[in-house]
Amino acid sequence: MEYYKQLRAYVGHQPLILPGAVAIIVNRDGEILLQKRNQTTWGLPGGLMELGESLEETVRREVVEETGLTIGKLMLLNVYSGAEYHIKMGNGDEFYAVTAVYITEEFRGELQVDYEETHALEFFALDALPETVGKSYRNYLQDYRAHLTARR
Repeated sequence: MEYYKQLRAYVGHQPLILPGAVAIIVNRDGEILLQKRNQTTWGLPGGLMELGESLEETVRREVVEETGLTIGKLMLLNVYSGAEYHIKMGNGDEFYAVTAVYITEEFRGELQVDYEETHALEFFALDALPETVGKSYRNYLQDYRAHLTARR
């Protein structure tokens, strides 16, 4: 059973602090891989940390599970946390996300939609993202854009 589900058995809907990691996967054309997480919302592949994992191990595991891709060298963009990342789910569960955002241009494998957590996978140009990219993901991608500008 996933760690956060074990915690929920004890605390019910009370707020939790949940660490996780996502990847900004960039193809040769500079496009970003987005994952359609439900019928409307797009985001970055990644998820919650399990007991004993590092954040890097978390993002590697989640990317394989959600996309079928194996990722290579990672660069940490930033870690995001605080009141801005408080989430209340439709079922009443609350949590504060602490999310490590990694960048990689190294990946191999074929995109595979698992249909449990993923409705679609698609690469998008940074200036042509879908309108329905989630708020937190928009923040991450805005910082990624600033990172690209600073590298020039």
